[in-house]
Amino acid sequence: MMQTVVFIIMILVCLSFLFKQTYQKWYAVFATSVVAALFTGCTWTYAIEQSKYQIAVWLSDTDLMLDTAVIITLDVFIQIAFCMLAAHVQNAGVLKKRVLWTYRILRWFPGVLIFPVLFCLLVYAIFALPGYSFQVVAWATAVLVGMGIPVATCFIKWSLPEKEIRLEFIFLTNISIALLSIIATVNGRTAVDGITEIEWSALAGLLVLLFIGVTAGLTIYRMKIKKITIK
Repeated sequence: MMQTVVFIIMILVCLSFLFKQTYQKWYAVFATSVVAALFTGCTWTYAIEQSKYQIAVWLSDTDLMLDTAVIITLDVFIQIAFCMLAAHVQNAGVLKKRVLWTYRILRWFPGVLIFPVLFCLLVYAIFALPGYSFQVVAWATAVLVGMGIPVATCFIKWSLPEKEIRLEFIFLTNISIALLSIIATVNGRTAVDGITEIEWSALAGLLVLLFIGVTAGLTIYRMKIKKITIK
């Protein structure tokens, strides 16, 4: 079950990575492809030291998976921030230089999750091709990765020319990664013990804060509507 969830997360990470490349210039896609290919080819010495048993041990290690959840959360947060900022850039008129530079930095950031996925891909390729030279398998996989990224990027841009749809797909994909990572990282263990008693004071405080927030939001909304009507 856990391996299936992790496999789905890996597929979603690849899709999010490829869809984000559609927002890059051709030279940026080329540079990213070269980096991904070199990473895949140069890590073969570490990949041959792994085994299916070792991967199963990693997946069953709850502390390691909880640490991994931090990295996944940060990466997903950055990708979602890119989606929101990209939507703002597409719909806004005049942009501040700070906003524009932030958007460019987030657009260039490919994400860190793609590198563990490439490493796992290399490990599975070595397991699937026993009897062949490890180095040859690694660099053949690297070539496929380097060629596959620009080809897949062009295909996505051709099949989905609307930027808005691709942006929504990136957003929904990262939301799915975040939700599935909760299942994968918790691994059947909850962080705290459940309780059967209700903290009425805490519940009352939450309801008061919720009421204040809703009231403030509605007040600000109505004030804005009045200003627009007066103008």
